Amino acid sequence: MSNNQWWQPRRHADRRPALLARNRIQRAIRGWLDDNDFTEVDPAALAISPGNETHLHGFATSMIGNNGQAQPMYLHTSPEFAMKKLLAAGERRIAAFSHVWRNRERTGLHHPEFTMLEWYRAGEAYTVLMDDCADFLMLAAEAAGVNEFRFRDATCDPYAAPKRVSVADAFAEHAGIDLLATIAADGTTDRNGLAAAAYIAGVNLAPDDNWSDIFSRVLAERVEPHLGHGVATILDRYPVPEAALARRSPDDPRVSERFELYACGVELANGFGELTDAAEQRLRFQADMAEKQRIYGETYPLDEDFLAALAIMPDAAGIALGFDRLVMLATSAPSVEAVMWAPVPG
Repeated sequence: MSNNQWWQPRRHADRRPALLARNRIQRAIRGWLDDNDFTEVDPAALAISPGNETHLHGFATSMIGNNGQAQPMYLHTSPEFAMKKLLAAGERRIAAFSHVWRNRERTGLHHPEFTMLEWYRAGEAYTVLMDDCADFLMLAAEAAGVNEFRFRDATCDPYAAPKRVSVADAFAEHAGIDLLATIAADGTTDRNGLAAAAYIAGVNLAPDDNWSDIFSRVLAERVEPHLGHGVATILDRYPVPEAALARRSPDDPRVSERFELYACGVELANGFGELTDAAEQRLRFQADMAEKQRIYGETYPLDEDFLAALAIMPDAAGIALGFDRLVMLATSAPSVEAVMWAPVPG
């Protein structure tokens, strides 16, 4: 029997105000999307690949054909691949509230199944997404009837303009590390240089940590705890080794058009100026899957249709926002599970 018996009448009565606020927030955002000429789409959850980032873990299943033969499939970790195919098909502004699934993730801020709000703007700069995020923070606060977001001991003003800071500046301010000095113009990295700087900053490392591992440790331990306090923070210009599906910045090949939104120390959204170079994207996927094999002993297939669609996809900006986290902050809930109508048992 589950330890979290959310279905008990008394417990549900305590949760219900936040759940109703969730519905109001979703309606408000849907109204905004409609007013701004977005088409809401509903991508299928079953996918050839759950995603090809090193530390994403999908749920695997089998799709049985009429001939009785099984085809491996996955529940998507994001509707990204499907939505970019829709951009290739000719859609210009699209959005989706999608249930997504991620294994190995269950904490106060993570859940095996959660709701992601993802939206794309074809032919527009990725910085426009930052304005969208600011609007959604305000809409959520208005719908919840609050003047501030709260998580644990942290607070944030959802009506104030977010503060924008580069990853390099944040590393310098909070960890005393010159991050860009460890990245060459071609994107290669100086693992030992970053390790030495992290050691001086007091970050504990494992002997087999690579550059990306060290980057993630410094980000989590020294940078993220300072983000989104008082006002939301937009952490911009991620280094190219952490670009994921974002393109390089035109003014500095060491960084990319990628940002993350933080409020109350919580990461809320991850936005890209989308990479449309299929060859480069394939190389990134292959490198990530090699690293996944090294660490976890498994890999996921590449979605060849997705890579083919990139060849005709227009320039676009896209972003994914953790909708449950947004509701959690707007209702001062203790966890994302507290604002889910019917959480996954366990």
